[in-house]
This record gives sequence, C-alpha cells and structure tokens, in this order.
Amino acid sequence: MKYLLLIYGNTENWGHPMFLRNPAFLALPANERAELARQAEALREEITESGELVVGAALADPVTARTARPRDGVPATTDGPYLEAKEQLAGYFVLDCDSPERAAEIAARFPDARFTAVEVRPIMDMAGQEM
Repeated sequence: MKYLLLIYGNTENWGHPMFLRNPAFLALPANERAELARQAEALREEITESGELVVGAALADPVTARTARPRDGVPATTDGPYLEAKEQLAGYFVLDCDSPERAAEIAARFPDARFTAVEVRPIMDMAGQEM
C-alpha cells in the first residue's frame, strides 16, 4: 500500500529540510541538533534500502504558488496557495509500506514531526479503492 507523507512548515523560515530552520530546532543544543540531523539521514537511508521510499520532494516557497479556480467556464488563477495559514505544505514523501502502522512509524521518525505536522494519508488506487 502506498502512503503520502505531507510535511508542513512555517513560511517565515522556509527552506529544506524544514526542521533545520525551525526555531525550536535552532534552540536545541548543538549536539542534539547534530543527532537529529544524523537520525534524519539514517532514516532516509533505511527507507531507501528497504524499498519503502518511492519518491520525495521539497516544495518551493508558497509565494511562488498559483491557484486555479475556474468558474462558469471562465479561467481564474490567483497568486499564492489556496489556504492562508502560517503552516503550509513544504514537501512530501511517497512510501510503499506493508501497513498504515509502519507508515505512521516512519512519519513519526522524521525530525519535522517533532516540530510541526507530518500527515500520513493512504493513496487510493486508480479504481478509487483504498486500504
């Protein structure tokens, strides 16, 4: 089963990986910051070697987004993301895991989960069936 991990971040400190720019992360002692960075790299290596990592990508700053909302046959595109919020979608990973529990376990190990949200969502197949 495939799962989408959605990582959110604050636009005030945009950059990737997001956790490296989070004020709570930056307030940690240097040795703790180094350990979290090491854990992140170890997790990436683990899920790559296990074949669970399908793809991952960082997203550009939300100010570069465009949102399309055509109405009554009239194209309408606006600058920026759909939502106006402090936390914006910063990046994603697609995992192929044996269970939702395994996907959630991996999500919880991302350093970003310690400072912000990492959402886990099953990906439906082309027939619209999930799980």
